[in-house]
Amino acid sequence: MTFNHSVFLALFCLLLASPCRAARSAEGPEKPQLVGKKVHLNDDEQEKLRRWKAGETVSPQAVRRYGEWRCFSADTISNAVFARMWGKSYKKGCSIPRSKLRYVKVLHINGAGEIQLGELVCHADIAADLVSIFRDLYRASYPIARMVLIDNYGAQDRPSMEANNTSCFNYRTVSGTRKLSAHSRGRAIDINPLHNPCVKSRADGTLRVDPEKGRRYADRTKSFKYKISHSDLCYRLFKRHGFVWGGDWRSLKDYQHFEKP
Repeated sequence: MTFNHSVFLALFCLLLASPCRAARSAEGPEKPQLVGKKVHLNDDEQEKLRRWKAGETVSPQAVRRYGEWRCFSADTISNAVFARMWGKSYKKGCSIPRSKLRYVKVLHINGAGEIQLGELVCHADIAADLVSIFRDLYRASYPIARMVLIDNYGAQDRPSMEANNTSCFNYRTVSGTRKLSAHSRGRAIDINPLHNPCVKSRADGTLRVDPEKGRRYADRTKSFKYKISHSDLCYRLFKRHGFVWGGDWRSLKDYQHFEKP
C-alpha cells in the first residue's frame, strides 16, 4: 500500500514538471547571466577608489559600495606621494617640514556632472577645514573642474591654472616677487583658477590677468560657470572656516585664492 502510494506521487510530480520543461525548451536556451560583467566593471571602479587615482571618475554606485566616508580624509605624506612632490612642489631648501603637511583626498563634481577623485597637499592646520569644505561642496554638487597635485604640471603655476586645476601647496614665490607665497606654507588654495583669474590694474589702465587665458573671465559683472562671488557657496564655506578671499583684496583681485592666516 505504501509503495503504490509513493509511486503514484512520483508519477504525478513528473507529469506536472514535464510541461514546464517543454516550455523552457521551446523558448530556447536560458540567457547568460550578466552579473559577472557588472561585478567586473564595479571592481574596476573600486580599484580606482582603493588606489585613489585622482582625476578619474567613478559612479555613485561605486561610491556607495566603497563608502563615501572613506573618500574624504587627510593623512600624513606617504613615501609615494612625497616622491611625486620632491624637486617639484617640495623643492630643495623647503622650510616647511614634511611632517607639517597633509595629503587630502576628496570627491568633487566636475563640469560634466560626474563624480571625480580629487587630491591636495596642504598644511596640517587647515586639513580638517578643507575636508569639511569639499565634503559640503560635493554634497551640494558644486562644480570643481579638476583637482590633482600641481606636481602633475611640474609644479608650474601657469599650466595648472590654464587646466583649471584646483591646487594648494607649492613652495614658490609670489609671481613677480621674491616673497614666499602662502602656497609655500600650504595655507592657501586656488579654486577653478582659469575662471577666477588674478587681476591687477596697471598704471596705464590696462589689466594684467593671470592666467592670460582667463582674461574673458576678468569681467566679474558677467555670469559664467565656476565663477566665485560673495553669493557663491564656495565663498561662504571658506569664510565660515576663517579663510580670507583674494577677491576682497584692494591692490589686486585674486578671485581664485583663499588663504587662512
